[in-house]
Amino acid sequence: AQRRGKSPVFKAHVRTRKGAVKLRSIDYAERRGYVRGVIKEILHDPGRGAPVAKIQFLNAYRYKRDTELMLATEGMYTGQFIYCGKKATLTVGNVLPLRQVPEGTIVCNVEARPGDRGQFARGSGCFAVVIAHDEDKGTTRIRLPSGGKKTVPSDVRAQIGVVAGGGRTDKPLLKAGRAYHKYAVKRNCWPKIRGVAKNPVEHPFGGGNHQHIGRPSTVNKERPAGRKVGLIGARRTGRLRGVKKLGQDKD
Repeated sequence: AQRRGKSPVFKAHVRTRKGAVKLRSIDYAERRGYVRGVIKEILHDPGRGAPVAKIQFLNAYRYKRDTELMLATEGMYTGQFIYCGKKATLTVGNVLPLRQVPEGTIVCNVEARPGDRGQFARGSGCFAVVIAHDEDKGTTRIRLPSGGKKTVPSDVRAQIGVVAGGGRTDKPLLKAGRAYHKYAVKRNCWPKIRGVAKNPVEHPFGGGNHQHIGRPSTVNKERPAGRKVGLIGARRTGRLRGVKKLGQDKD
């Protein structure tokens, strides 16, 4: 049963959200020196595990103040000064280009391209580690929260420190009501009904006198939309046995 067309079922629930959480848009002050902001308050953003910080900067070109929503890093407090730019100091919460950051530094909210205002390591408790700088190519290698490695341009900016709100998944939800409220502010994706519990008209794994799949659970990634269920384009299946080989062991 394919559900065609646009519908409110697949929309994210954004009415109560505080706004887009990004770094400052890059300007002359950040490229050459630094700019100072002050944390006005730390807010809870519904549907996001990490708190966000409302930071106020003086506008360089007009007589006004600019408020930005940035990810709160662990150790931020209201009234704290935040410095953004090439000449900012290496302190938790500050925003620096990666080329100014020594190897082994823990960063978060890292850009993928200069000026895109933050893409990687943005979830609660997440951080990336600066592994190495390649001065000749102008690139920096970082280790992402997934354990994978990525090479990004050295001009991209990042916040220093770990995203706040870590350890959120350590406490079990315990009851359905908590899961209900958790996903109610995110999007309509809970509860999830298993495919084998459905009828054959609704799911490729449905039907049968016992709940069984009755066909391979892996499926080609080229299959049409209605059939593409289960382990899509799986390279391997089953439990992960043994020690997890992280990327850092290889190089």
